[in-house]
Amino acid sequence: MDSKAPLVSVITPFYNTEDYLAECIESVLRQTYTNWEYILVNNCSTDRSAQIAEHYVKLHPDRLRLEHNAELLPQVKNYNQALRFVSPGSRYCKFAQADDLLFSQCLELMVETAERDPSIGVVGAYAIEGRTVEFDGLPYPSPVVTGRDACRLFFLEDFYVFGSPTQLLLRSDLVLNRRPFYDEAYIPFEDAAVMFDLLTECSFGFVHQVLTFSRRDNASMMKSLLDLDCPNAFQLQMLRDFGPRFLEPEEYRVHLKRKERSYAQLLVDGMVALRGRPFWEFHGAMLKRMGYTSRSTRTWWLFLVSLCDVLLNPKRGWRLFYHGLRRSRQ
Repeated sequence: MDSKAPLVSVITPFYNTEDYLAECIESVLRQTYTNWEYILVNNCSTDRSAQIAEHYVKLHPDRLRLEHNAELLPQVKNYNQALRFVSPGSRYCKFAQADDLLFSQCLELMVETAERDPSIGVVGAYAIEGRTVEFDGLPYPSPVVTGRDACRLFFLEDFYVFGSPTQLLLRSDLVLNRRPFYDEAYIPFEDAAVMFDLLTECSFGFVHQVLTFSRRDNASMMKSLLDLDCPNAFQLQMLRDFGPRFLEPEEYRVHLKRKERSYAQLLVDGMVALRGRPFWEFHGAMLKRMGYTSRSTRTWWLFLVSLCDVLLNPKRGWRLFYHGLRRSRQ
């Protein structure tokens, strides 16, 4: 262990992940970077996950420790609880979600990038999800941009450079000074919302290499959200809540109008395609959260414009209806 290198706190919260946990732990143990601690947090698992974690802690008692939640917590509360175990002496912290893997140079290359500039608070990288390389990156070979520029890439060009928690290295002081770290009011987009918040005060670094692997063949919250066509809702909420911090007033106005139209069209298409109850429960909650009510003139105007688009394109409307009818019969 190189005690002169910055200490990295690696965190793995887990709940019933016996099929993947050993691989995740092994991937952390194989890191070429040497100055790290590893905290495993058991969220009241009922399978063999806790025993697997205990096995590795016995093998590496100087580097690994296991914490147990007193009660079963929802995912975001569990992640917030896990971050309380980050060492005050660490400079950086890193999630390794229990069904993900870190490639061997992950910590080394991320810390190397973070150390280039003291203003960097978040470092990202490319990732393999399932069989494909995912997540947009900074223009090559840029290793760092201001937080403002990183967020503007999202709002102006739909570039999402942050990925999931496993894809990021965070400066520990940003985590320790923010309790809770993830704002539950933004579920299921809490991990994105915290990035837009943090990047108002720090820069964003990026490693132009694939450093992590995430499974997509197991059940996950993100998969269920994608089945509900969540990206439009996500983009509109982030724009409404954080866009004014990073965009000029006219930029914000133009992009808000565009995203509202896109989201309204999704909902009208969903109505024609006979989308089921889960779809409408999710998007109904999102509309309420964003303040689009049935009493709002703006809401009705967006709905009518989008409906006219379907009525003036009957071929497209019938195609949506036909596919929706087939889906409902499956």
